[in-house]
Amino acid sequence: MCLAVPVRVTELLPDQMAKVSLDGVSKSISVALVDDVSVGDYVILHVGFALSKVDAVEAERTLAMIRDFAGMNE
Repeated sequence: MCLAVPVRVTELLPDQMAKVSLDGVSKSISVALVDDVSVGDYVILHVGFALSKVDAVEAERTLAMIRDFAGMNE
């Protein structure tokens, strides 16, 4: 089973890379597969690669469901 999660772009880096954040955890990822990524965008992250951009409302809704499933909102 594969899991891809929405993350927020916090910084654009050289060589089609970006820094993203999820619940205080930062990671550098490749954005080579996605056009027009900007700081503040949400992207779907899978094994170090952004696969697509996602609307902020949808991203937050998905993250809330993941947190609920993991029992993090208790």
